[in-house]
Amino acid sequence: MRSTTTGTARLTKTHKLSAAGITVAMGAAALAMAVTPGQATETPSIAVKPVAWTTTDLGAHDHITQQAKTTAADAAEAKKKADAAAKAKADKARADQQAASRSQARTPVKPAPAKPAAPAKPAAPAAPVKKAYADNLDGWIKESLDILKSKNIPATYEGIKRNVMRESTGNPRAINDWDINAANGVPSKGLLQIIDPTFKAYHVEGTSWDPYDPVANITASCNYAADKYGSMDNVNSAY
Repeated sequence: MRSTTTGTARLTKTHKLSAAGITVAMGAAALAMAVTPGQATETPSIAVKPVAWTTTDLGAHDHITQQAKTTAADAAEAKKKADAAAKAKADKARADQQAASRSQARTPVKPAPAKPAAPAKPAAPAAPVKKAYADNLDGWIKESLDILKSKNIPATYEGIKRNVMRESTGNPRAINDWDINAANGVPSKGLLQIIDPTFKAYHVEGTSWDPYDPVANITASCNYAADKYGSMDNVNSAY
């Protein structure tokens, strides 16, 4: 079957069903002619009823079309609901964040408690500066006088120097090996000619234990003179 327009016409499912009906009708007519004797040469007159297109024939097509529309509508509705849910979730998250920001802005920040300052460490006591003394008779007498003063032992520079010059003429290594002390085995030694037993008995703490040491010799001798005569200043001869 061709259409009035140019090109080959397409057959729909309904058209195909109508053509099939016609073919069946023609087949039935031919069979009737074949079984009737004596009429083989006659051409029977067959009335062909036109096949009408009914709503039943269109139902399958309409059902498919309706189902496709329903599926598309369901998909669109599902997408709409999903978009609405996503938007609601985003709006809630945004609102929660804004509320938290406002709450944080209203909450006063407590300053951290100040740590108490560590107590200042007391300064280490300064090391005493050792006084320098000359390594001669003048320096020996001055150093000995400072020690004697710290021990409350009386003496003066003049009294010490006067007795030193008489006893040893200022020689710290002087020794008497001829008097009675020498004869007894304990010669007098040093600047103020003190014997070992007396030096040991009157030794002043902080000085050397060597009787020939000039400062130790002067200090022990002044300690002995203060005990026996009140002060080295009161000694004017052998003592």
